[in-house]
Amino acid sequence: MESGLRGKRCLITGGNTGIGFGIAKALATEGVELAVAGLTSAPEALKELQNLTKNAFFLKVDVSEERAVVEMVYEALRFLGGVDLFVNNAAWAWHEPVTRISSENFYRTVNTNLAACVWACREVARHMIPRRSGSILIIGSTVRFCPAYSEAAYRISKMGLKMYMETLAIELAPYGIRVNMLTPGHHRTQLTSGIPPQIEAKLIGEIPLRRFGDPSECGPAAAFLLSDRLASYITGAEIVVDGGLALRPLPLRTDEEILKMNHP
Repeated sequence: MESGLRGKRCLITGGNTGIGFGIAKALATEGVELAVAGLTSAPEALKELQNLTKNAFFLKVDVSEERAVVEMVYEALRFLGGVDLFVNNAAWAWHEPVTRISSENFYRTVNTNLAACVWACREVARHMIPRRSGSILIIGSTVRFCPAYSEAAYRISKMGLKMYMETLAIELAPYGIRVNMLTPGHHRTQLTSGIPPQIEAKLIGEIPLRRFGDPSECGPAAAFLLSDRLASYITGAEIVVDGGLALRPLPLRTDEEILKMNHP
């Protein structure tokens, strides 16, 4: 099915690695021109995107700083000539247990994951409102459904994104601008690397599909939500791409018993 995204111009944060790159690659395949913002450059990733679409360039930016976010949007507008789509994906975490939370790491997490989205959407919306069109996608996390030890600041930031997305959706709807959320589960990315094998094995047992996601599996869902042709009447909605992790079924049966339950 034709997405109607060809020729659209998109700014995506954290689009050179992980889930962001999976989304950027899907959009590039659809013919979307890209401004890819990131903290560190990834020449190979950028080259791959440039081979897929007419225009793709990289912006080096630390989104935890409001001034840098404002400049990022301005540069994207200048290079692309406008922004039709915005994907807020950049995120990081500095985990600490509740009795050891430092103000430095708390604010680094909240500024990178939540405040950066607020500043970027503010600037992008100011550009989209006079044109009375646009689509914004905010990347969430299933940590909203599944609390984790030492992740208080991270969870606060991701919970905040959900509330902000809903407010953004109702305030921008009168201008024909749609705002939605894509919520990934456990995908193999730089952010989720370093987990010991024994912990990964237990985690897979919590996922009904019994595997981790690949970042590329977030791309089609993102393209769908961003497309005015495919999702013209969808705003303030959320698609969860997590293999069923958010369902967290109680481990009362073995995999063998589960398979036998509905076997012909």
